[in-house]
Amino acid sequence: MPTLIATCAFGLEGIVADELRALGYEDLTTQRGKVTFEVDLLGICRANLWLRCADRVLLQMGQYEATSFDELYDQTFALPWADWLPEDAEFPVIGKSVKSQLSSVPACQKIVKKAVVDCLGGRYGRQQFPETGSRHRIQVALLNDTATLTVDTSGAGLHKRGYRDLSAPAPLRETLAAAMVYLSHWQPDYVLADPCCGSGTIPIEAALIGQRIAPGTLRTFDAFKWQCIPRDLWGQALEEADDLATPDRKLRIWASDISQEALAMAARHARRAGLEGHISFERKPLSQLATHHKYGYVLCNPPYGERLGDLRQAEELYREMGQVFRGLKKWSQFVLTPHAEFEKLFGKQATYRRKLYNGRIKCTLYQYFGPKPPGKG
Repeated sequence: MPTLIATCAFGLEGIVADELRALGYEDLTTQRGKVTFEVDLLGICRANLWLRCADRVLLQMGQYEATSFDELYDQTFALPWADWLPEDAEFPVIGKSVKSQLSSVPACQKIVKKAVVDCLGGRYGRQQFPETGSRHRIQVALLNDTATLTVDTSGAGLHKRGYRDLSAPAPLRETLAAAMVYLSHWQPDYVLADPCCGSGTIPIEAALIGQRIAPGTLRTFDAFKWQCIPRDLWGQALEEADDLATPDRKLRIWASDISQEALAMAARHARRAGLEGHISFERKPLSQLATHHKYGYVLCNPPYGERLGDLRQAEELYREMGQVFRGLKKWSQFVLTPHAEFEKLFGKQATYRRKLYNGRIKCTLYQYFGPKPPGKG
C-alpha cells in the first residue's frame, strides 16, 4: 500500500491526525510538521479532497541513510519510479538538507534527477524524456543524513481551496482558519461570530465544516492527471463527498468588519465557495458587536500591527476587544495574534494558549472557553 505524508504547520499535527482518523485511517505516525499513514489509491484522492488543515499530501517513495552521492544515487535508482511516472511525466526535483553531510541541495537534486532518469530508462528504453505530461514533483529531503524521497500528489498547497481569487493584506491561511474552528469545538447548532472578518476566511471555513463540504471539491490536484490512479477513483471520492455534504443546513455565522472593501471581498469569496446566504455579512465596528444569544463562539484574527498599520492602533483594538467581549459572558472566545502582551491588553488571562504559525509568523491562539451551552445558543 502507498505510504503518504500529510505535511502541516507546526502545532497542527494532532488535528491532521484526527482528520485522518475520521477518514478511517488508524495506523498513523505523527512527527513534527507531518503525519505519515498508509492508504490505497482511493486514499490519495480522499486525503486531498478532505484534509482541511494539512499543507500537502506527499507520496513517500523511499527513506534511507545517505552520506555520499553514490549512496544517494544507488538508493534512489532502486525505487519503483516507473510504477508511478509515465513515459512523458514532468518530474522536476526540489530539495532541502538539514544537519546532513550532503549539504549541497543543488547537487542532491542533480543526483536524484539522474537516478530517476536512469531508472525510467530501464523501463521505457530511452535516455531522454520529453516531460510534457502530468506533473510529478519530486522532493529529496535530507535530515540528519536520512534521505526521504517523495512525490507531491497535491500540486498547489491545500490551503488554496479555489474560492479566494482576490488578495487581501495579511491573509489568514485557510488551513489555519479551519484549525481554529476545530480547536474551538464549535458545533453548527450554535452561533459563530467573527467581528474582524477581513476577506472572510474564518466564517467561510466554519461554514464548510458546518455543512460537511469537502474543502478540495472546488479545485484539482496534480495526482488527478496521474495515469496510475484510475479516473473513476477520483469520481468515487467526489461522489462520496457529495453524498456527505449537507449544503441546506441552516447556519448562524456572522461576519463583520469596519472595511466595506474587505466585506465585499469576503462576500465574493463566500459566493465562490457556494455559501451565499449561509453567512451574514455586515459592516460595523467591533464596538457594535452585540447579541441576545446567551451562548455562542467568537473567533477572530485581528490586525497584528506588525503587518498591518500601526502597532498602537492594533493594541487599542485589543483593549476595545476586551471590553466588548466581556459583555459576551457565556460565549467562548478565540483570538489569534502574535502580540506577546495580548492578555494584558485584553484584560484577562486565557483558559488555554496554543502556539500556531500563520505562514512564517509565530502566533498564539488565546482560548477563552465559556460554559457549555445547555441547548441551542
